[in-house]
Amino acid sequence: MEELVIRDADVVDGSGDGAYRADVVVDGGRVVSIVKEAAAAGCQRPKARRELDAEGLVLAPGFIDMHAHSDLALLRDPDHSAKAAQGVTLEVLGQDGLSYAPVDDRTLGEVRRAIAGWNGGGDDIDFDWRSVGEYLDRLDRGIAVNAAYLIPQGTVRALAVGWEDREATPAELDRMRQLVAEGMEQGAVGMSSGLTYTPGMYAKDAELTELCRVVARYGGYYCPHHRSYGAGALRAYEEMVTLAREAGCPLHLAHATMNFGVNKGRAPELLALLDDALAAGADISLDTYPYTPGATTLVAVLPSWAGEGGPGEILRRLADDATAERIRHHLEVTGSDGCHGVPVEWDTIEISGVGDPALTEYVGRTLQESAALRGESPWALARELLLRDRLAPSILQHVGHEENVREIMRHRVHTGGSDGILQGAKPHPRAYGTFPRYLGRYVRELGVLSLEECVAHLTSRPAARLRLADRGLVREGYKADLVLFDPGTVAAGSTFEQPRTLPTGIPYVLVDGRFVIEDGRRTGVLAGRAVRRSPR
Repeated sequence: MEELVIRDADVVDGSGDGAYRADVVVDGGRVVSIVKEAAAAGCQRPKARRELDAEGLVLAPGFIDMHAHSDLALLRDPDHSAKAAQGVTLEVLGQDGLSYAPVDDRTLGEVRRAIAGWNGGGDDIDFDWRSVGEYLDRLDRGIAVNAAYLIPQGTVRALAVGWEDREATPAELDRMRQLVAEGMEQGAVGMSSGLTYTPGMYAKDAELTELCRVVARYGGYYCPHHRSYGAGALRAYEEMVTLAREAGCPLHLAHATMNFGVNKGRAPELLALLDDALAAGADISLDTYPYTPGATTLVAVLPSWAGEGGPGEILRRLADDATAERIRHHLEVTGSDGCHGVPVEWDTIEISGVGDPALTEYVGRTLQESAALRGESPWALARELLLRDRLAPSILQHVGHEENVREIMRHRVHTGGSDGILQGAKPHPRAYGTFPRYLGRYVRELGVLSLEECVAHLTSRPAARLRLADRGLVREGYKADLVLFDPGTVAAGSTFEQPRTLPTGIPYVLVDGRFVIEDGRRTGVLAGRAVRRSPR
């Protein structure tokens, strides 16, 4: 007898088609039978060792988070309620060009410092891996949800070239090609870049094109955080489209937003650019989160020249008064490339987390507010925090536009990504709320998307980008990565004031046919594993 039958569910199967009532049978980690309208038809209903009454609940494929920063969080807390409680059954890690594999002892220490604001310093983690394959093996020891991995181009460059702003030599480029090939062979699904973050931003298009050709050869995709989401946003998007087409590599645009005052109301221009490229045969997808503020680290807004040489050199430059004044000028007058070419507006930058507990008084306030309380300039405070906290502060940037968010999420190649940073005392609520917010606010309350459309955006579309032949749909033979939610009550519980509040209206989540959320609570089951690239 099969393990589980889910009775009388309203199945929204991820295809975009209309919902239907069915009994769904799960066994051996897969959906083995779907009996539509069983009760109404009066036919014999399937039996199993366990029955779950799903009356009033929608059954959908588990959600796929196309942009996650849980690289260490999954190891630190394998229960991972932040995502499991949202109905997420698969995350894509290794984002924005910086993560923890492939590394050697030198680059591991540098990367840990560079992205401490994303993931913490990692003092509580046993870094017993160096390669991509070894990191995926570490995930296989047991995690709540599945995880795929992108090779981080900035980390690759740090390993082969260092943190200098210069072109790679032919030998260094060969080494980067080799590292990317090895990562793909070991199971990565593609490559990411963070082209406003050092050292990845030092790569010219020709270098990126060569690496993308390797990715394409293995059937992967390129996921860039491109060179500007501000003053040069449209040029930056066009650059990535051209680069990917030159390399013959599928393109997935990370957190594809149009931010800062210069881009208010300009989402249609971005979508027209993408539509033209799609009509010409380009293979493009994108992800967004359903919020207006962004999140990153405070050090990320500095000009790229300040980051040359790595974290130690940044601290040295910040400590030097003359150099710090040059940094301030680039931030406040010129428009730092790290701040997307827009002169910084300190009243939009809110400290969301610090590494040093002695600095927690600054969390939850903008740099403008805290500086005014201290009677000093925002730059003086930002500099002090970076020095005292060894580059660890994380920030929210209140620079987005609701009309752009809604316009982009309607597009036919859109997928969902939380960009969720779980570090800090007051992280962005998207880390805990992205997927229920799509369903609650943008489907039920605002009607921006129909329920069927939205579920497709969060399931089958990302599964297709990841080339997962047996995930993303409720179909016989597919993996039983499933979520049951109440369409009338599902909502994000997280807010900017209480960002770690879990969502409501998602009572059941299954990974590999096993309940990781049951009656709205974590079960302790660690059914997730690394999802490796499918052979071509």
